[in-house]
Amino acid sequence: MTTSPAPVHARAPGKVNVFMRVGRVLPDGYHDVATAYQAVALFEELHAEPDDDLALTFSGPIPVAGLPVDGRNIVIRAAHLLQARTGYRGGARMQVVKRVPIAGGMGGGSADAAAALVALDALWDLGLGRDGLAVLAAELGADVPFALLGGTAIGTNRGEKLSPALAAGTLQWVIALADRGLSTPEVYGTLDALRAESGEQPDEAPVVPPEVLAALRSGDPAVLAPVLHNDLEAAALHLRPELGEVLELGRRNGALTGIVSGSGPSIAFLAEDLDAALSLQIALSAARLTVLRATGPAQGARVVEPATPR
Repeated sequence: MTTSPAPVHARAPGKVNVFMRVGRVLPDGYHDVATAYQAVALFEELHAEPDDDLALTFSGPIPVAGLPVDGRNIVIRAAHLLQARTGYRGGARMQVVKRVPIAGGMGGGSADAAAALVALDALWDLGLGRDGLAVLAAELGADVPFALLGGTAIGTNRGEKLSPALAAGTLQWVIALADRGLSTPEVYGTLDALRAESGEQPDEAPVVPPEVLAALRSGDPAVLAPVLHNDLEAAALHLRPELGEVLELGRRNGALTGIVSGSGPSIAFLAEDLDAALSLQIALSAARLTVLRATGPAQGARVVEPATPR
């Protein structure tokens, strides 16, 4: 008598782009980037159980109404990719508990995909391991390999070519969420338009400067704060000018600095310590902003043992 595989619970982190330089458009239509990622302890949770077909549902503190649950969703695409590469014919029922903002520049969809890869690799007993899953992650999206890896890392090309970076200590992040997301292609397109209008030429070969790497190694938020940078911030602020007011509000209330995370519109504030982070969270909440607090770096996508009840 055969028994069904046990349910699998996996989690994967959101991210903050501590530094992001955007270069020229590559032949595949993506931009050449150099970024310093840090995974933060806001985790997407994915529960998978065996089934004949693929099925996906969402729940969680992040509003999930309107999220597709068919082949348009990166979780289903991850499952199809695993099936195609391994010949596996079974399915899975998957539920994602969302805690990372949707279309917020914090890699929530990429975390969902990374969690799906590790969960289904375990559920279906595929044995691909981290290296095999990393190859598939790069095919799914530029940020998926980092959600799989976690920690702190430098990303180049589209962001999918990773080099782990040394980072000491624990950083305190306070995240201000927007009431609606931003389209990543629209933000990149706006950056291109702003550059064309001003005559600015993108870097031919963008890099993460040595001072950013040194600041991460130091573990000192006061050393890191002055070197935080995101080329996409200007485009996000152009599309959503009110984000500038949020940045100023955070700085007035004790943040060492603030930065638009990725393509936005989430804003990540770096705090000096836990007390400062708590005070900032209270001040931003009092201004009627939706605020999350998280630490970094955090682990990448992992199966949680044992699977926990939903």
